[in-house]
Amino acid sequence: MSDVKRGGAQLAEAVKKAYAQGLDDYHLEPMVLVEDGKPVGKISDGDSAIFCCRRGEREIELTEMFTEDDFTQAERRKLNDLDFVIMTMYHDKFKSLPIAFAPEHVKRPLAQVLSEAGKTQFHCSESEKFAHVTFFFNGGENNPFPGEDDVCIPSPKGIDFDQQPMLSLPKVADTVMDALGKYDFIVTNFANGDVIGHTANTAAKIEACGHVSHYLDVVVHDALAKGYVVAITADHGNIEKLYTPAGKPDVAHTTNLVAFIMMDGAHPGPIPLRDGTLGDVAPTVLDVMGIPQTAEMTGRSLVEGHDFGKDRKMLLIICDGWGLGTGDEGDAIHLADTPYWDSLLAEQSWSKLQASGEYVGLGGGKAGNSEAGHSNLGAGRCVMQDDVRLDAAVKDGSFQKNPVFLQAIEHAKKNGTDLHLLSYLTYKSSHGCIDYPLSICEMARDNDLDRVFLHIIFDGRSTEPGSAPALLAELDEKLDAIGVGRIVDGVGRGVALDRDKNYGKVKRAYDAMVDGVGAQYT
Repeated sequence: MSDVKRGGAQLAEAVKKAYAQGLDDYHLEPMVLVEDGKPVGKISDGDSAIFCCRRGEREIELTEMFTEDDFTQAERRKLNDLDFVIMTMYHDKFKSLPIAFAPEHVKRPLAQVLSEAGKTQFHCSESEKFAHVTFFFNGGENNPFPGEDDVCIPSPKGIDFDQQPMLSLPKVADTVMDALGKYDFIVTNFANGDVIGHTANTAAKIEACGHVSHYLDVVVHDALAKGYVVAITADHGNIEKLYTPAGKPDVAHTTNLVAFIMMDGAHPGPIPLRDGTLGDVAPTVLDVMGIPQTAEMTGRSLVEGHDFGKDRKMLLIICDGWGLGTGDEGDAIHLADTPYWDSLLAEQSWSKLQASGEYVGLGGGKAGNSEAGHSNLGAGRCVMQDDVRLDAAVKDGSFQKNPVFLQAIEHAKKNGTDLHLLSYLTYKSSHGCIDYPLSICEMARDNDLDRVFLHIIFDGRSTEPGSAPALLAELDEKLDAIGVGRIVDGVGRGVALDRDKNYGKVKRAYDAMVDGVGAQYT
């Protein structure tokens, strides 16, 4: 039977057993296919492997484990002569690896323009969103610009985030307030709306909204007292939408607009604001600070014509995953105790920004995400996102002619070894799409390579809770139609795609793919 041959049905049964034990897709521990007492399709010396994820910050640690000769963060069996391909450049440290879609760096993002103008700046968030206020906000640059200081506050470790909806927000707030008065520009991210919004815990979401409102109150009042101009916005929507149309917990991003609120500590009173997009925020910062907008920035200031005076300092607070919801029983922000947030919308100047779809360089109608949001916020223009580039390549056929993929296939053929695809089981995540490994399976078939193994990474964020078995059944059918590809193990995104230096978790994913360590299924 085709389902036996392709392996999705067997993994689906293992997933159902894990569900019965209380695990969800995000937290699934490694599951490994075994035949005759031996694990099947493990990544070995001389093989080729393609990491079919496209984003960056969550892919770094697993890539390090596969590729770094001097890796010391956890014990692992280093593979020899492994051709390890990354889909996009997850970090500058990987620039010597084969990269299927080389990065398009943003020219002169806000942080660079401020640096060139001699301004000091401070970027701060907890670790779950640190890459967003640095790497993504700075246009793909890993190193701070001259005059820029970056501080990362560790997110909680060892617990599920919905058990601590406050996350590390108090420490982030204290750190930002300590920096006020010392820097010309400060950008910070309040991570709760996105991190807790991705859980299915309604009570935790409502509690998280209350914490965000409280710490906005604390930080904003301190900034205004110190003469800062303060702007509050979001990178995309998430937590405001509690339920799907079917009444299940909604754990995904939304296409909702986000607010842009502005206050001036030196000149209280209304500020004329227009509606716009996230790409208009950086020009607004330059406008406030009296710095000429660069030719590269195609956005427009949201406060054109307003005089803020000379030598102004500015604080930008990005409330992650904090969209404008329906204002009813399905809206977590509406249900929560958020007196300060309510007062901002009632008493302060604010406008609405587009934060999804083509407005932030994503496909039409696609929900926003943190990568797109922060890159647009920092760039001052619409930044074309990798999903659009890659989806276009799939449609126009250039994806299947990609020389880096072809080289990986040739490497396996020359060595008489296997091709492995680290495959993200979703259709609409900012981290990847199952269409990518399917297209590479077609390439392998057309180039006479039939030993192709899929190592599944379950999503649990952009997918419906409990949807993995159905997605595996669909994947089985597509692989059978192609005639190449076998599913041999699976692990949750929360284990494999860590971004908080929990290398012990990532090692569990690595050991499953390389040594067959994990819950066995047949």
